[in-house]
Amino acid sequence: MIDGIKVIGFDADDTLWVNEPYYREVEEQFVRLLTAYGVSGNIAGALFDTEIANLRLYGYGIKAFMLSLVECAIQLTDGGVSTRDISRIIGIGKSMLERPIELLDDVKTVLEKLAPHYRLIVATKGDLLDQERKMFKSSISDYFHHIEVMSDKKTLQYEHLLKHLDIAPEAFLMIGNSLKSDIIPPLKLGAWGIHVPYHTTWAHEEVDKEPESKRFFKVEKLQQVLELISH
Repeated sequence: MIDGIKVIGFDADDTLWVNEPYYREVEEQFVRLLTAYGVSGNIAGALFDTEIANLRLYGYGIKAFMLSLVECAIQLTDGGVSTRDISRIIGIGKSMLERPIELLDDVKTVLEKLAPHYRLIVATKGDLLDQERKMFKSSISDYFHHIEVMSDKKTLQYEHLLKHLDIAPEAFLMIGNSLKSDIIPPLKLGAWGIHVPYHTTWAHEEVDKEPESKRFFKVEKLQQVLELISH
C-alpha cells in the first residue's frame, strides 16, 4: 500500500489516452511511400535514427515527428522524393493533430475516485500546443490542478516540478506507461511510481529491466492503482 502521498502525477500519452499506435500507423504509411521509390532496407529503423538525432533540436511530439519524416524521406531517396509526396507527408502529420482523443479504459473512473482526496496533475512531454489541445478535447481537464508539459522527463525536470509544486518527493506519486520517462526519474528522487504498461511502446522509451525499489509498483490496468492507494 502507498501511504503519505499528497500529489499524484499522470503521464498523458498512452496512460490517459491513445497515442503511440497513431505514430506506428504513420510509420507504416511512410515505409510504403518510400518503398515505391525503390528504397530498401530498414526504413523504419532509419526513421527512428533520424528522430533520435533530432530530439535535441525539436524535442518530442507530432511536429517534431513530421520534420523527421520529411528529412528521412529526402535522405533515403537522395533528394528524389517529390514535392507532392512531401506535401502528402505533411498532410499525414496534420491529420494526426486533428485526430479525436480516445481515452483509455477506466481513466475517468480512476480520476473520479482520486480527485476528492489528492491533488492530481499531468506531467507529460511533447509539443505544448498539441498537448494543450489534447487536454482540452479529452473532457478530463477539470480533474487536474496543474498541467506540466516538459521538454524532457529526466530527474532534473522532475526536481523542478516538485519544487514548483512545493511538495517533498516522498509525498509524490507518478503513474505512467514508460519506465524510462515516468517511473525511474521520480524514484531516483525518492518519490513513488506505478507502471501501467501499454501494448505499444516507442523504442526510445524501452529499458532493459524494471527498477528495484520498495516505492515501485506495476499493474496491468489503470483501475488497479486504486488497490494500491489509500483513499
